[in-house]
Amino acid sequence: MTKEMLFSTLAEELKKMVAENGLETSEIRILSAGLTPEEAIGITARKDYPILDGKEIMLQAVFDGAVGQAFTSAPASYAGTLDEILNADLENDDQARALFIAAMNAVMKKLGRCECTIHCKNDGPERCAVKYGDYIAKEYGNPKIGVVGYQPALLSELCSRFTVRALDLNPANVGKERFGIIIEHGIDDMASVKEWADLILCTGSTLANASIIDYMGLDKEVIFFGTTAAGAASILGLHRECFEGM
Repeated sequence: MTKEMLFSTLAEELKKMVAENGLETSEIRILSAGLTPEEAIGITARKDYPILDGKEIMLQAVFDGAVGQAFTSAPASYAGTLDEILNADLENDDQARALFIAAMNAVMKKLGRCECTIHCKNDGPERCAVKYGDYIAKEYGNPKIGVVGYQPALLSELCSRFTVRALDLNPANVGKERFGIIIEHGIDDMASVKEWADLILCTGSTLANASIIDYMGLDKEVIFFGTTAAGAASILGLHRECFEGM
């Protein structure tokens, strides 16, 4: 699947939902700068989450009381109709794409088409990490796990229980030791990790830059985590687990 095909598919499916429910001219509000890290994930024991050091910004869309969130490095705020969001240049405009993803999550949550569109807060990430470890052990035994995206609570838990390799693009993490392993480069080392792993856990934030397509249709199980890909996972039939989201 190409980047163009990915966002064309998502936009067309969301347009169908919007049209079927007569929502084209409905108003949606999306905030970026207005949502602080504490508002996004609360007060956490760990201080190395990407959102806390400004590496990622969370967009929050509110549609008729339903909330949809999405992490992005291209933040923007918006207040207007769904029709404008749906007809933006999703392939080439990073900000329009981020707005679309947050809006999609909010609309689909409102329509009952996806769940867990709000990031867990406070000790939620730690609880989620333990549940992820238990889930993997129960369902997959003792696999070699490739983790895409630096989520410290999850990575710490998995490294304590399984054989793990992890990919990230943040220069502050790449090449550094974290939880007993060296964080590898998200592009340069991607092929090696994908071939090596029995199971891949991939952040849904890869949807924002379309690198999610590198982890679709593989000959091994891929589980997506986080809130960003909530709606997209439902549309595309991707395996997503979110144990503490709301």
